[in-house]
Amino acid sequence: MELLEYQAKELFRQMGIPVLPSQRIDQPRDLKQLDIPYPVVLKSQVYTGGRGKAGGIRFVTNTIDAMAAAQSIFHLPIMGNYPSVLLAEAKYEADREFYLSVVLDTSTRRPLLLGSQLGGEAVEANLSEVQQVVVEQDFSPFYARRLAVQMGLKGELIQSVSQIVEKMYTLFSQKDLDLVEINPLAVSPTGKLMALDGKVAVNDAALGRHPDLVQLSPRFATFDPSARPSTAPLHLYAPDSHPGGEKDHALPNGASQPEAIAIPLKLVELGGNIGVICNGAGLAMTTLDLICAAKGKPLGFVDLGGEQHYGRSLEALHDRIEQGLYLMRQRPELKVILINILSGVISAVSVAEAIADCLKQPFRAPAPAIVVRLMGEEFAAAQAILAELEISAIESLDEAITQTIALAKPTRK
Repeated sequence: MELLEYQAKELFRQMGIPVLPSQRIDQPRDLKQLDIPYPVVLKSQVYTGGRGKAGGIRFVTNTIDAMAAAQSIFHLPIMGNYPSVLLAEAKYEADREFYLSVVLDTSTRRPLLLGSQLGGEAVEANLSEVQQVVVEQDFSPFYARRLAVQMGLKGELIQSVSQIVEKMYTLFSQKDLDLVEINPLAVSPTGKLMALDGKVAVNDAALGRHPDLVQLSPRFATFDPSARPSTAPLHLYAPDSHPGGEKDHALPNGASQPEAIAIPLKLVELGGNIGVICNGAGLAMTTLDLICAAKGKPLGFVDLGGEQHYGRSLEALHDRIEQGLYLMRQRPELKVILINILSGVISAVSVAEAIADCLKQPFRAPAPAIVVRLMGEEFAAAQAILAELEISAIESLDEAITQTIALAKPTRK
């Protein structure tokens, strides 16, 4: 049984592991009573990774922006999971980021300490840098210090990181856990440590000894989108009621439903030459932010709506993609379209087939370049489908942005 980040951090707090001031957010209006000074970060609380790339983590500087961002995140599926709660947390300026974990090695049946000076997303690309220390006998501070030394830490960091590892192991042992992970463990310019993100996995066979942990699972389980009827109507939120207003907020667990209005998709014009088509307001805003940061000029965007809006129906998604492309191709200044679709229910292959079918219809002359960003286990097959139409399909959003910007640049004669 895995815990959500805010639940894991509560256990960290009880063990004396440093965590930032935070507050649980059940609905956007809770931000009106936020006790944490701005700027803050809002985090989607789901059991899957990749929240940042999917648009599930947003920095905000005031209440209005926070409520709008929260509204978007609540309706943003990440690998098919919708959050029923968000975490609002103080912003932290980190000088360095480490990776630490205590995990049960099932092959040796011993606890294993892991650590690296490369934390955050960097640890996945540098697994060879992760140091390992097997706890062969009863745990002692020696093991924690040995890991810190193997990580290449110097001076006071050896002691401070060792103390964090000791507390992680104590939590691991007392709660019968399979995993305790801090990634990243941030280091401030003054050497202060802070657990910015955390993961805890409980051993299911030991739940009988920990009723406090058992209560966390049914009470805070994430929304299962399969519980929604597949015949859900194709609704979008009216522009004047989304996001941020109280009447349009719907908890993903279905506690209250938004007042939806059946309206056609709309192209929100911004004046550049790059068109963006996304499924979800949060994903659209993240994509636009990255394009602007890369010195690109968005023409505008079409939000197809999240999976809960088109009922997880491939036919409905196809119709929305077709309508979005129609809206885009009416603009003579359009040079490239970036289609960025994340779906946890409809496969990447099915999405690629829908896009390919829509793109077979003739564009105005000259036709704009197309870049497609998809994710999923079937990405290679989806990429092959689009390659037949000479369309680039890219898994990394950063790479998709880079290629989009390159295609949007004026050609030299």
